[in-house]
Amino acid sequence: MNFPKLIRQTQGPLDPTVAKARVAVRRMLEPVLRGKTEPLVLVACSGGPDSLALAATAAFVVPRMGGRAGAVIVDHSLQEGSAQAASGAGRECEELGLTPVRVVTTTVESGPGSGGIEAAARSARYGSLRAQAEELNAAAILLGHTLDDQAEQVLLALARGSGTRSIAGIPDQRDMFYRPFLNLRRSETVHICTHLNLNAWLDPTNEVPHDRRGQEATSLIDIPRRTIVRDVLLPALEDHLGPGISEALARTAQLARDDDDALSDLAHSLLNDATVETNDEGRQLDCKKLRSAHRAIRTRALHLACLSLGVPSGALARVHIAALDELLTNWHGQGPVDLPGGHRGRRQYGTLNLYRYETTT
Repeated sequence: MNFPKLIRQTQGPLDPTVAKARVAVRRMLEPVLRGKTEPLVLVACSGGPDSLALAATAAFVVPRMGGRAGAVIVDHSLQEGSAQAASGAGRECEELGLTPVRVVTTTVESGPGSGGIEAAARSARYGSLRAQAEELNAAAILLGHTLDDQAEQVLLALARGSGTRSIAGIPDQRDMFYRPFLNLRRSETVHICTHLNLNAWLDPTNEVPHDRRGQEATSLIDIPRRTIVRDVLLPALEDHLGPGISEALARTAQLARDDDDALSDLAHSLLNDATVETNDEGRQLDCKKLRSAHRAIRTRALHLACLSLGVPSGALARVHIAALDELLTNWHGQGPVDLPGGHRGRRQYGTLNLYRYETTT
């Protein structure tokens, strides 16, 4: 007998991996949904194994917690066949019993100051998810990042020479975004999809083409860096250094996050103390108060101040923060510092002014 997928999940002995995923979702959502009446939880679903396994898990768990589970599929329109993939993901979510299921198309702005196509796509995706959550009055948005994604993020941060904030990797929760699968491996989400007979879409950009592998292959410069880390570097590290590399990188992320959380709390306090004035035009900061703080805390405060004005996070780099810090610690009359997104920082009379300016064409 062919059962609908949501019903079929309950048939036979409970698979241990399916059970692990359900426990992870339940534990993360318990404090979020407690005390709410039929809260809506949205799953950001691309149709890939990670997000589809999460959609299936949420479809089972959330109603049993007194809530409703829906899904949002964002089509970036960046590759051929993306509309069909989005439509297929929508059908899978509907068959799982999720409602509402929204398929939305977003525009990716990848011009100057966007931080590159990947950062721009991420910003567009999160913007679309927030808009849908606001319209539907959702209590939470679930994202399907796994331990493997965490390991890849840490390795990319190390390759860029990034600081603690980036090495801390992907947080399990930020704002209304929750990631219950950060302790699951990607192989486990694939197993869940196979076990539940889900039709996952495999993004071709997540794999290095076979004809591009090996020492005799052409350069991989045009392949996304995350794909190279996923499909080439991490397997090579496992081969040469032994198993457990991904788990070790994920532990590094957690240790770094604990440190960064403490420093970020101090940075927030410093920013509040140093703020002279803030309005729609910008933010004025007391140079003396900022300069008296430890550099690790001061630069974090500057980073937070920039983000609070709308400077694109994906384009805001160390070079920008270092230039602002020079206005505080090595002031000799230098001019303003240009920041991404049409912003500037200028020192005047002991005050660091961060503001948006209108560019002329």
